[in-house]
Amino acid sequence: MEVPYWLARKFPLDWVEPVESPWNVRGIWHALCMRIVDLLKANHRTVSFEFFPPKDDAGFTALFETIETLKPLGPSYVSVTYGAGGSTRRKTVDLVKRIKHEIGIESMAHLTCVGSTRDEIAEVLEDLKAGGMENVLPLRGDPPKGETEFKATPGGFRYASELVEFIRARHSFCLGAACYPERHPEAPSADADLDNLKRKVDAGADFLITQLFFDNNDFYRFRERAVAAGIQAPILAGIMPILSVSQIKRFTQMCGASLPDDLRRKIEGVEDDPEAVRQIGVYHATRQCEDLLQNGVPGIHFYTLNRSTATRAVYQSIKGLLTDESAA
Repeated sequence: MEVPYWLARKFPLDWVEPVESPWNVRGIWHALCMRIVDLLKANHRTVSFEFFPPKDDAGFTALFETIETLKPLGPSYVSVTYGAGGSTRRKTVDLVKRIKHEIGIESMAHLTCVGSTRDEIAEVLEDLKAGGMENVLPLRGDPPKGETEFKATPGGFRYASELVEFIRARHSFCLGAACYPERHPEAPSADADLDNLKRKVDAGADFLITQLFFDNNDFYRFRERAVAAGIQAPILAGIMPILSVSQIKRFTQMCGASLPDDLRRKIEGVEDDPEAVRQIGVYHATRQCEDLLQNGVPGIHFYTLNRSTATRAVYQSIKGLLTDESAA
């Protein structure tokens, strides 16, 4: 559903009722504006949360309840990952439908090239469309567990840009795409990585979400280079509050992100105290978000690891920066 620009301007967010109210204008506006790109075009700062489908029914129920508790925060949307090798495809589709229709939060399904033919992906897209979904995040996806190199499924896609082009030619979904402030770990160079990103945008990606990063200067340099390369799609910042030293080291190694030396020393100094690590992680993520929002970032996308406490704490600190007035 296309939402006209005048509607966005009619309901500025600096005078709305408290977000906890089910009838506040922010909630009504988000309910009407189902496509993420429409929020961004209207200069509304977005805040979103990313989750992954659990492996069993008990975990699925617990996650649904966790997401439900986030509704009073008024998130712009939540996204649900596809799982390693596309293994949680059915759960992803079911979860995004339930989030949208039962909880009342706009949702975005991840969709990868891994382990699927074009016909299988076409079926998933039809299922999402029939379920009233408006937003999709096409990704190449990581190689299946135990493999070090991505190999296209016969009859499938090798690159995310091909998947974006395939969807754009057949559907009117709002499409996001991934980008990497510090370069994709498989890209031969930063320039080659930027060329690949340009192909995704030219193929039809409406907005971009970065991989996690911990030094905002990496983001700002990347943004400048992207604009210089002719990439005009809005770039949302992907943020992950640190909750565990061993975990964040594993994640950064996998995705090619780096930890600033001072941050590394701080968390390693309290490695045996999980609560102290969490407090440092929340503080650093909060300062990151404040600086990013003050420097024109159109939205923050939280990698939650299916936990809400840390991201909720960061959100409470930055929510005053999410209004149109503070964005001006």
